[in-house]
Amino acid sequence: MEASKILIAGFGGQGILFTGKLIAYTGLNVGKEVSWLPSYGPEMRGGTANCSVTVSDTPIGSPIVDKPNVLVAMNLPSLEKYYNETEKGGYAIYDSSLIEKKADRNDIKTVGIPATRLATENNLEGLANMIILGKVIKETNVLTLEQIKESLVKMVPAKKAALLENNIKAIELGYNY
Repeated sequence: MEASKILIAGFGGQGILFTGKLIAYTGLNVGKEVSWLPSYGPEMRGGTANCSVTVSDTPIGSPIVDKPNVLVAMNLPSLEKYYNETEKGGYAIYDSSLIEKKADRNDIKTVGIPATRLATENNLEGLANMIILGKVIKETNVLTLEQIKESLVKMVPAKKAALLENNIKAIELGYNY
C-alpha cells in the first residue's frame, strides 16, 4: 500500500484531533508505521485545527502532510485552503452540511457527506467527525471498519463508556451512507 497521507481540518471543537488520533492508534494496532501531528490556532475551540496523519507499511520520513492524498474538510476555510493541495488520484471528503462545493477537479475523488445534519437527525450531536471518519474508511480502505471499532473500544476510557455506543453508531452511519 502506498502511504495514506491524511489531512483532517476544521474548526477547534469539531473533534479533528481525536479523529486523527483514532486513525493513528488504529494503524499502530494493526502493525503499520504511523505519525500523528496535531496543529491548532491559539484560540482553540472555534479556531482552526488540523491534524496530519500518515499510515504506511514503510518508515515515514516526515510527520508533516502538506500534500495529502486524503483530505478531510469539516469546514469551508479548510476545504478552500487544502483542496488544490490534494495529490492527484487522492480524495477530498467534506461535510456537505457545512460546505457547498462542486467538484471542480477531475483528478481526485471529491465526496460530500452531510455529517453534521446526519449527526443531528440521528441524535448524535457532536459526532459529525465520527460520521465523516466512517465515510473516509469506506472510500479509501486505509483501515477497516472492524479495526477502527476495536481501537475505539480501547481508546474510550471506562468513565466515558457511555459514549462508545454512539461513536460506533456514528462511524457505521458514515460508513453505510
